[in-house]
Amino acid sequence: MILVLSLLIGVAAGLRAVTAPTAVSWAAYLGWLPLGGTPLAFLGHVAAPWVLTVLAIGELVGDQLPNTPSRKVPVQFGTRILTGALCGAAIAAPSGQLLFGLGAGVAGAVLGTLGGAAARARLAQAFGRDLPAALIEDAVAIGGALLVVSVAR
Repeated sequence: MILVLSLLIGVAAGLRAVTAPTAVSWAAYLGWLPLGGTPLAFLGHVAAPWVLTVLAIGELVGDQLPNTPSRKVPVQFGTRILTGALCGAAIAAPSGQLLFGLGAGVAGAVLGTLGGAAARARLAQAFGRDLPAALIEDAVAIGGALLVVSVAR
């Protein structure tokens, strides 16, 4: 189950790079995800969820701008893989499966990045514009990340 959750938090990172670490950080800070004593304990530091929340809000706003680069360009794709790895590892760390969680998070991030781009393109085509598709994707990323961290606790 832990590896499935690590994969799913990676998918959320593939959809929105900062949303997944924000959810994981809040879970660690609130004690839902015990990361103390792991290399990822910094995610539960008092400042981490607040800083990540500000960054996630910026990401949600920036994603709506017409000149935002594709999530499939190397920097965007790489960021999603890194945050997926971080979050997957964090979900699995309390059970001692940090490296397996990292791998599952990477796989999920790749799936979320490519699948999210394809789904959003289809939705945007169906709606005749991108904004409704982007908002649906935002809701799926936020809801999915929250669901994963709540189940992981």
